[in-house]
Amino acid sequence: MKIVIFPLSNVVFFPHTRLPLHIFEPRYRQMLTDCLAGERRVAVVLLRPGWEADYYGRPAVYSVAGAGEIVASETRPDGRSDILLQGLGRIAIEGELSSPKPYRIARASWLDDVYPPGGEGALALQTDRLHRVCGQLLSTLPHPVPGFFEVVTKRDRPGPFVDRVTNLVMHEMEQRQRLLEVIDVERRMTEVIAYLEALLVRMERGSPGARARWN
Repeated sequence: MKIVIFPLSNVVFFPHTRLPLHIFEPRYRQMLTDCLAGERRVAVVLLRPGWEADYYGRPAVYSVAGAGEIVASETRPDGRSDILLQGLGRIAIEGELSSPKPYRIARASWLDDVYPPGGEGALALQTDRLHRVCGQLLSTLPHPVPGFFEVVTKRDRPGPFVDRVTNLVMHEMEQRQRLLEVIDVERRMTEVIAYLEALLVRMERGSPGARARWN
């Protein structure tokens, strides 16, 4: 498939989540206009380190991105816009297409979640464990995290559940990108559980760094 890509230096967009974005550069204003007139789909892709040297050109991006649909858009009097993306899924960027447009367009394919033999039911124990760990984190946090309670208390499918949790609790861009690239749901869940359990230990020990991220 062909899809518009929106490279950003500090955003990893997970499926099953919503992402508000502010559009202000002329090339991306044009991108938004064209997307709204078409399929309303755009892929948000993380820029690779060193992007600063070629920001207005075609700096290198990661090959896995989150693709979403524009579900809301509001244009300001000065031409800037605020949009809301609904995450549809992961994509693998297979190459970029030449285009007269000022923004970038890629050839890509969807990356589906992979479950162990037995399907989603085989992850019931891990899903329950992730719910418990998230509950412990909720009771430990110094301040509420918007949307976290709703995600934790909703009985969702394992893939969407772990993506939504990751989006809310993991802040480091490299770790977020690495988990975006993991299509094996069991592995994704195992890594997020380990991350949260380690975070809880640090918070219980009074680690300033562990608590600072939530302030």
